[in-house]
Amino acid sequence: MTENMESKQAGFDRILGFSIPEHDARGRIVRLGPVLDEILGAHDYPPALKNLLSEALVLCALMGGLLKRESSQLTMQAQTKGGVVELLVCDFRDGELRGYLKHDQERFDQLGADTSLETLFGEGYLAITFDIAELGERYQGIVPLEGDSLTSAVEHYFERSEQVPTLFRTAVRGGPSGYVAGGMLVQHMADGEEGGERLQARADHPEWEHVSIMAGSIRDDELVDQNLQPEEIVWRLFHEESQVRVVQGAQLSRGCRCSTVHFEQVLARFPKEDRRDMQDENGIILVDCAFCSREFPIQD
Repeated sequence: MTENMESKQAGFDRILGFSIPEHDARGRIVRLGPVLDEILGAHDYPPALKNLLSEALVLCALMGGLLKRESSQLTMQAQTKGGVVELLVCDFRDGELRGYLKHDQERFDQLGADTSLETLFGEGYLAITFDIAELGERYQGIVPLEGDSLTSAVEHYFERSEQVPTLFRTAVRGGPSGYVAGGMLVQHMADGEEGGERLQARADHPEWEHVSIMAGSIRDDELVDQNLQPEEIVWRLFHEESQVRVVQGAQLSRGCRCSTVHFEQVLARFPKEDRRDMQDENGIILVDCAFCSREFPIQD
């Protein structure tokens, strides 16, 4: 059996969208497998940081799955002040997912068993940016990195910046055979209309209370169960509803967009004097891509 067939059978690396019209709700489910291992394999992360980056990639895929316009991009970036994790960044565009984490290994080794969000990030914040293609519009919200997990911080972002009642659930499982990470996003939409007047979407709305209770019953093991298709998860949670619609979303791939041409274009924006300072003795500018851990020699 090919890897692609195995991934399909396990529900890996694709987004499933669903809606519950009767309760004015929509959602997304994602389970990452081979794509996750490919992204994590670019760097030698400790297990605790693999879990953290896996969670971030799931959240990025779930939020990115809300984008409708081609070439639109969702970027999630966590920066810290005095944290062990210095930078975490993920983005999603047209089904392409990438992520990177920078950390202080010496300080991480001193943490012991304490790998809580506060310990890893210290005084940090989370920035979530939606770049809407064609319209040329950009929306960004910034919230403190607070709570028990990165997932709770993202929920806080939607509560504070988007003002849309949103529930997230994520789970990560790692082992000798690789990593699996899964997640679900469920939202209450104003009068059932995506993009409707958001002030009408209330966290105490009876329809939202019903959906959030049902969705909140999902277990971590269900999200990462390779024998359980995403469609089956939706059925388990909402089979008593009069109508549930599902739609296949993006097929996911590792999407590092680095190339010699790309870096030549970026460097061309710098003044000639600055580019000269970047060159080695052979006139080469060596560019390191943090996402894929590759070096690109650029002849200026």
